[in-house]
Amino acid sequence: MTIKTILYIIFVPFTLLALDSINIQNVFKKNKIFQAKMLYIILTMAISYLAVNFLYDFFELTNLVFQICQIIHLNILF
Repeated sequence: MTIKTILYIIFVPFTLLALDSINIQNVFKKNKIFQAKMLYIILTMAISYLAVNFLYDFFELTNLVFQICQIIHLNILF
C-alpha cells in the first residue's frame, strides 16, 4: 500500500466525524434525504482528498528541503 492510500484510510473516518457535527438536513427541503446524503458523501471525499494531498505534498517538500540542506552542508565542509 502506498502512503497516500494509508492517509486516505486515516482521513476519511476523521472527515466523516467532523461532518457529522454539521446539521446538513436544515439546508435541504423536506423529503430530500437522498440529496443530503449524496452531498455528505461528496463533501467527505472532497475534504479528504484536499487534506491528504496537502499533507503528502507538505511531507514531500519538507523531505526535499532537508535533502537540499544536507547537500549544501556537505559542500560547505569540502
